[in-house]
Parts: sequence; structure tokens; C-alpha cells
Amino acid sequence: MADPRSRVPRTDALLAHPRIAEAERVLGRAVVKSVISAAQQRARAGEIDPADVAQEAIAALPATASSLRPVLNATGVVVHTNLGRAPLSPAALEAVVAAGGTTDLEFDLATGRRSRRGRGALDALAAAVPRAEAVHVVNNNAAALLLAALVLAPGREIVLSRGELVEIGDGFRIPELLTSAGARLREVGTTNRTALRDYAEAIGPDTGFVLKVHPSNFLITGFTSAVGVRELAGLGVPLVVDIGSGLLAPHPRLPDEPDAASALADGADLVTASGDKLLGGPQAGLLLGGAELVERLRRHPAARALRVDKLTLAALEATLIGPPSPVASALAADRGELRARAERLAARIPGAVAVDCAAAVGGGGAPGVELPSAAVSLPESRAVPLRTGRPAVVGRLERGRCLLDLRTVDPADDELLLAAVRRCSS
Repeated sequence: MADPRSRVPRTDALLAHPRIAEAERVLGRAVVKSVISAAQQRARAGEIDPADVAQEAIAALPATASSLRPVLNATGVVVHTNLGRAPLSPAALEAVVAAGGTTDLEFDLATGRRSRRGRGALDALAAAVPRAEAVHVVNNNAAALLLAALVLAPGREIVLSRGELVEIGDGFRIPELLTSAGARLREVGTTNRTALRDYAEAIGPDTGFVLKVHPSNFLITGFTSAVGVRELAGLGVPLVVDIGSGLLAPHPRLPDEPDAASALADGADLVTASGDKLLGGPQAGLLLGGAELVERLRRHPAARALRVDKLTLAALEATLIGPPSPVASALAADRGELRARAERLAARIPGAVAVDCAAAVGGGGAPGVELPSAAVSLPESRAVPLRTGRPAVVGRLERGRCLLDLRTVDPADDELLLAAVRRCSS
């Protein structure tokens, strides 16, 4: 009998397959050949029939030339840092594609001269927060704080509460960031209680600015006290407020979450925030405040190193002026509608049940806030096959069950979610 391995299709024959040839145009030859090689090897090892090599290769082709894999976020964490934080809106994604080509990023088509970089995104941000005299955008909120320290406190003191010496993910610490800019920290108060007089007594001729940091990923409860922005604004030195999560205006579901408009109204000289959290846009650091101060920040030499690219500017502008972002939609989702969706899906999946649950904001925003939600509950054994499937589906484990929380799943993806569950159940 002939060796079955002799029936494995040749690489050139597979590359000529219409669907594989189209994939090569999008993904490049190296990616496609590696997928073909893996399918051929499986046939030689006897894992699949040689006649199925082409279909195996087609099924294994990635959606893009990037190693990043699309994921359905069914964790119930609206802004999930490990899953890329805020998913972009369709409008933002289209803007990114358009910006990927040649654009008028710093060019005035009417005059033929150089123009202000990213003017559309900056104008949209200024319009979203009218209380800001001027705005600027850098590559993340840490960069925004770093730039503030470089401009306002090189070799000087930054006064902040001990209860706001924040550490965020991966061991990143705000104090270390600020001191790396050449500033010195002047800690005031205690971990749980800080009073206005603590700040006042620390301020002197060496003070660069007072910094108020929203401890966005933890809560201190019990015997506590903190000083508000309005009180700190009367101390006679610049006040920088890091609101963290990127809320530009008050949100009805997050009444205790600080926002840029309120901080500026209360007297902050400069507000820093993230663009890829509650704003629902791309990773960016937002700086909003007085015109003279923002211009100093913009003209500092480090601003060039911290600036954002055209893709970020395009996505940010579309997020600000376009339809509600996926983050905004997830926060606004009605619990009754979520429950109805869960029941419809569970009825089509053997062994699944619809359950009530609690989702979270995530991304260092609104710690302790629970969002009433609903989920499809599956046996825990489904978690790994779902995570490793195509598309990958990431839920959360609770009490021996795998919960697929629908607050973080776009209703348009319900059929995709259902198909993924069925595949891992067969």
C-alpha cells in the first residue's frame, strides 16, 4: 500500500487554492505558509486525512497578520485591562482604517501649509469639556502625569496625601513615576485620614504643585477623611487632579466617580485622565486645564516623545463625536434585557441556565460598584475549550460554574457566542 503521506498536498498546490491565495494577499506569504506547513505536518502524523489538509489550513488561518486574537469578553468586567481595556466603536475602527493611509494629519489642504497636528481630535475633546480652556493628548495617563511633573516640579516638591500613593497593575507606582521626573514627594496626612491643614502646612516656596489622585482601583472605608478639589484649589499653588478613569462629565450610574468637568469647575488647574477606560476610546492620556499651563505642557521637549500617533487621534475623535462607545453601551444596558438575552441563549444550549449576577466597571474605575447583570451559566469544564476556541470566549468562574456575563457581550455577538459554546460542547 502506498504511504498515506505521499497523498499530502504540495505547498504550491495549496497556495493556489482560491481561499488560501486570497488569505496570502491579506496576511502575507510567510503567515500562510506556516499555517499550511502545520496542516501538512498533522496529515503526515496521521492526525487528519491528507484530503482535509486544505480545509484544515483554511480553518486555521488567522483573521489578521497580527498575533493578537479576537476575544469575546464575557467576564462581566466592562473595561478589562488584560483584554485590551475599552473595545473601540465601529466609528472609531473605521476612522483608524481611514487614518492608516496618507492623511492631512499636519497639513492644511486649503492653504497647502503645515497645520496643527490632530486638530480634529483636540477640537472634539475641547467641545466635550467646555470648562477646559485648552487640551492636549499624550500616549497614556502616566505620560500625562509625567509631563505635569516635568513642567511644574523639576527639582521641587509635589504635595499629595499618603492615602493616594497609588500602585496600579503590574507593580506600577505613581510615586516612582513622579520622582523619575526629578520631583520630590511631600507626603501629608495618614493612610486613612488627610485634612486641609495637612496640605496647607506642607506648602512652601519649594512647592511645585498639589496633586490629588483618585485611588481608582481600591477603596478605603471606615474611619476616613479626604479633602475635596474645591478646598485644595484655594491653597494658592497649582492643583493637578488625576481622575484616572476618563469620565469627562458626571455619569448617572457612577455618582461617586470623579469627572473632568466637575474637577475643573471646582478649581483644578489641570486634570489628567485615561482615554481607554470610561471614555471608551483608544489608549491616550488626556490633559485639560488652563490655556497657559496646557501650552507650557505642549511645548515641553518631552511632549514630543509622549505624543500619540495618527491612529490614536483618529480613534479618539471618532469616539468623542460618534455614537455611544461599547463601554457606554455596556454601562447603560438594562438588567431586564440582559436577563431576557440570557434566557434565550440558555434555552438553546443543553445544560445551560440563565442566572442573575453582578458585573464590574474594571480598568481602575468605580471600585466597589456592582452592576446588576445576567449570565449564561455553564459547567466549569467549558471554560478552557471556550478560551482556546475560535473565537476565544473568556468568561469567569464562580462556585464551580463558568459564567458568560452578557453585560460585556454586544447583543450583535449573541449568535457568535452561541456558536462558540456549541462547538466546545460537541
